[in-house]
Amino acid sequence: MITIAFFGPVNSGKSTLVNAIAGQEVSLVSALPGTTTDPVRKRIELPGLGPCVLIDTAGLDDDSVLGPERERRTRAILDEADVAVLLGPAELVEKSGVSIVRYRRGESVESLLERIAAVIPAQEEKFLTGRLVSGGEVVLLVMPQDSEAPKGRLILPQVQVIRELLDRGCTPLCCTPSSLPGVLGRVKPDLVITDSQVFKAVNLTIPADIPLTSFSILLAGAKGDMDVFLAGARAIASIKPGSRVLIAEACTHVPDTEDIGRVKIPALLRRQIGSLEVSMAAGNDFPEDLGGYSLIIHCGACVASSTLVRARIRRALAAGVPITNYGLAIAALQGMLSRLSIP
Repeated sequence: MITIAFFGPVNSGKSTLVNAIAGQEVSLVSALPGTTTDPVRKRIELPGLGPCVLIDTAGLDDDSVLGPERERRTRAILDEADVAVLLGPAELVEKSGVSIVRYRRGESVESLLERIAAVIPAQEEKFLTGRLVSGGEVVLLVMPQDSEAPKGRLILPQVQVIRELLDRGCTPLCCTPSSLPGVLGRVKPDLVITDSQVFKAVNLTIPADIPLTSFSILLAGAKGDMDVFLAGARAIASIKPGSRVLIAEACTHVPDTEDIGRVKIPALLRRQIGSLEVSMAAGNDFPEDLGGYSLIIHCGACVASSTLVRARIRRALAAGVPITNYGLAIAALQGMLSRLSIP
């Protein structure tokens, strides 16, 4: 999915242009300066581009009391954007390294979309399952249906993996941890993919010669940098008591008592390391200043783009902070990194 963000001064026509591209009122349009106060997103299928996210942003020259906060939220969008459409001067965007298209007054939507398509960075197709399968394998997906599992449906990574396995000529089988022993009595899979939270239980149940990985680790390979994430997971062993750890989610959700980022991972960290200062950042609240953190543990980013994940990796590396993801962190904390198959 391509993320296209629109930047420019207050009342430069960003919202009007987004509405014209979408063919509907996505953003409120008014002559009043500063009408757009927060980033507004619209998912859409565009001719020649396919599935896209359009993001309307607040004006970069907003001199109101809330102007600095609005600009901060606009700057955060640069981490998500594959292409920035500029309406007027926007020095902040020009220095970001994001592909830029300057909007010409009076230009048709069709012409603008053609120019956007011409600057889209080439994206290498990546399989979530990477080199772990090639076709013809039987792959067993062990999927807990606990309180965090959405009622009546599967989570996105599970759906994506099932579809990919079918496309690659594999046979996906699904079960819960409790039904795993019975399934293994009838079939020996070529690969087991599970939720990172049940690594230990699944590993104790399946034969040692069956490769094992998790949905989160598959996402780490497809959207992030596996070498960096593995180094971050190994760095957990050197974290000292009293250190600051940042746990980051790409999306926002209402947590429950079994929340992996807010409850389970902090508990595992403290059990191994001792006292820690654990901070949580959700959605676009990823801190600008990463100084002082000893480790960043990022979610699988199932609903975020690889552009966002890689931008956060670059920021962590620039700050000298090890970064890993949920699945690899859990594996490291349970002494299972060497057991896992890496895509």
